[in-house]
Amino acid sequence: MLAALAFLAGGALGQGAPAQPAPESLALPAAVEASQRGIDPERIRAHVRFLADDLLEGRGTGTRGGDIAARYIAAQFALDGLKPAGDAGSYFQKVAFVGVQTGPATRFSLQPEQGSPLDLKLADDYVVNNETQTDGVDIDAPLVFVGYGIDAPEYQWNDYKDVDVRGKAVVLFVNEPPSKDPKFFNGEALTYYGRWTYKYEEAARKGAVAVLIIHRTDLASYSWEVVRSSWSGEQVYLAGDNAPKLQAASWIQLEVARLLFAASGLKLEDQFAAAGSRNFRPVALPVRLKAHIASKVRKFESSNVVAMLPGTDKGAARQAVMYTAHYDHLGIDPDLPGDNIYNGAVDNGTGCGILLELARAFAEGRERPPHPVIFASVTAEEKGLLGSRFLGEHPPLPAAQIALDLNYDAVQPIGVAESVTVTGAERTSLYPAVQKTAAAFRLAIEPDANPGAGHYYRSDHFSMARVGVPAFSINAGVKYAGRSADWGKAQESDYVAKRYHRPADEYAPEMDFSSNAQVARFGFALGWQALLAPQPVLWQPGDEFDAVRSRGGKP
Repeated sequence: MLAALAFLAGGALGQGAPAQPAPESLALPAAVEASQRGIDPERIRAHVRFLADDLLEGRGTGTRGGDIAARYIAAQFALDGLKPAGDAGSYFQKVAFVGVQTGPATRFSLQPEQGSPLDLKLADDYVVNNETQTDGVDIDAPLVFVGYGIDAPEYQWNDYKDVDVRGKAVVLFVNEPPSKDPKFFNGEALTYYGRWTYKYEEAARKGAVAVLIIHRTDLASYSWEVVRSSWSGEQVYLAGDNAPKLQAASWIQLEVARLLFAASGLKLEDQFAAAGSRNFRPVALPVRLKAHIASKVRKFESSNVVAMLPGTDKGAARQAVMYTAHYDHLGIDPDLPGDNIYNGAVDNGTGCGILLELARAFAEGRERPPHPVIFASVTAEEKGLLGSRFLGEHPPLPAAQIALDLNYDAVQPIGVAESVTVTGAERTSLYPAVQKTAAAFRLAIEPDANPGAGHYYRSDHFSMARVGVPAFSINAGVKYAGRSADWGKAQESDYVAKRYHRPADEYAPEMDFSSNAQVARFGFALGWQALLAPQPVLWQPGDEFDAVRSRGGKP
């Protein structure tokens, strides 16, 4: 089987790699620098070519194609001679899921004390999912407007002050209070308090039965079409998660919110302004949510694929390094005419290809690392980072013993990169090494172009950060050799507009994997510096994840 999988990956390896600038010395052992130089873009190409093949049917979570991808990745780890780090001596860490698909019989109505009810149209006016994972639920609950729905004692902010929302439905804005002060909700950079996931979690903890998030494109950083497409399909949850759940986790269109406030004798703009003040107090609205949510529920399994290269140190590991990349994508849409396979070549065939080439480089290197190196290709990223969340909660080594997680997700294969993005690295004590390494590789570090979008909280490294592990993603920037930054931005925009989460995200022979190899070498060098450092990587004092780290990875 291993030979067959290698054949399907296609082509000779290690041939025809484009010339790339060699990095300046980072004072790493000579054998480490040799392994770094041996990272091959054509090997990455071979992995992407296989993982994005129609045979894998879009690598949907819990599908045959997703399982083939997991087995392929495990086979590569085995060929490298890496130690299995999954369940029962295998490479597979089984993850149990529950899928919930909202059905067409669902009804959602806003009924004011005075006036006609506002009956909403599913997908056009609202989207909803029943987190309690039952076939049907009926709701009749009063509405309370709670601003941004944030309770953040460290910022002296509480949108739930003086209100009991148990059994009620709360209306709130996505994002967080506007600020340019880096000491107040990190200024213009989004914190986790601004993410929709936090809004649902916090409201459920406080006993609410429903949340209606008001969508605004400028605040969410994506359009209603993204919300509609993301929530029209099956929503997936970790099985056995005992955290409080909402009967209705929903979004509503901005114009629906405007009508809701008008029915309450209020103006949306006035309430939005009031929500940005510490003096804001919740507003009980003279409107009830009456809803019936019909759902189709199923249980299924998928697997993270986890391997380890043991360290040469004696005793308990203190500063293992982890590399992560998700292998799942969106599968097949049977209702889509024509090509209906979401192959996910860039997202995230590239990250998997990089992860597998890093694993090979470490495993075949003549210099053995002093501490363990973990390679994890996770499932269900597209379902809300669920595979990596499970990995973070059940790591192969205690979270306190993992010094660093470096994640790869959707690296454009379009040439020789001259810049790199490492958003979140500045939050860690590794950042001086990141700067030094980028300079050695002649890569400019690009700042986050849209800090308000909260990209740090939208990829798998975040799941490791949540358990205290210093973590960030590495990607190529927008500057490529012989091209302007505007060209790079145009390529990125074109990908998002035409191929991102579409069947058109396919492998093409003209792809240039030089950038993939560069960011792999960059991450290889960073990992080795963390492994050789006299002390483990730390969060910067006061960072939101620093307290978790000090508790040994316990939230």
